[in-house]
Amino acid sequence: MNYFDYKTYKGSIKASIEDNCLYGKIEFIADLVTYEANTIDELKREFEKAVDDYLTTCHEHGITPKNTCKGSFNVRIGSDLHQRLLAKADAAGTSLNDYLKGIIEKDTMTI
Repeated sequence: MNYFDYKTYKGSIKASIEDNCLYGKIEFIADLVTYEANTIDELKREFEKAVDDYLTTCHEHGITPKNTCKGSFNVRIGSDLHQRLLAKADAAGTSLNDYLKGIIEKDTMTI
């Protein structure tokens, strides 16, 4: 999927045939922030305006804006796989975190 990027936020780009418009939302945050327009250029401007409005509203209400991705996540993989991965990381002379980060970076190079 293609996304707009602005101030660390990503915005989706979707179309509604029924409503004859383009629309989207700020992705990867818990809050719902949407926007719509008739052209891609307008949609991008509306996305950027939505991000700015979101940040302003959060500031005015003393709320910390949600981050799109904080850079860490938990994965439950079972003790057997966890042990095998620890052994692989150790054999590679690195931490489990750095070992898995390397695997993920290699796998997501085309994203």
